Amino acid sequence: MKRIGRIVSNYTNFVCAIIAVQIFIKKKSIMNPKGVIIHPSPYPVKETIDRLVTFLQQHGATIYARINQQDELQKTGQKIPPLEFLLFGNPKAGGPIMIENPVAALDLPLKVIAWEDGQRNVYVAYNEQQYIEERYSLLHKENSPLNLGNLIAMVLKPGSFT
Repeated sequence: MKRIGRIVSNYTNFVCAIIAVQIFIKKKSIMNPKGVIIHPSPYPVKETIDRLVTFLQQHGATIYARINQQDELQKTGQKIPPLEFLLFGNPKAGGPIMIENPVAALDLPLKVIAWEDGQRNVYVAYNEQQYIEERYSLLHKENSPLNLGNLIAMVLKPGSFT
């Protein structure tokens, strides 16, 4: 009887371990989706997006939409931590991409989101340049408007601009 108890206990531990690994893998894939770059932000969500808007406007970009997803969901009785979406672009810079492949307009204008997780950490996410280039068979260009890495780094760096 003790042997059966040990077998059941070992089996239970094994199943729990498998479930824990599956949860870890699922959480890791949620926070690391293919083609998406995620950076922590030292600022609250609103300030993160405010800084992006200011920087983009100072550099000639057009802000097409800014959506406070938290407010929108609240209108339907749903609750989430702060989450904002920003849609922006520069037709002069993005135009050649759409000329090269009009279907790339599905990912243009560019998008960035900032959100707060359950531990009050704030993150910024955007599509990876290489992912968009591969998705639409675009030529790789170092100074492509699809490359948001330097822009995001500058905006998130404390004291980098006002």
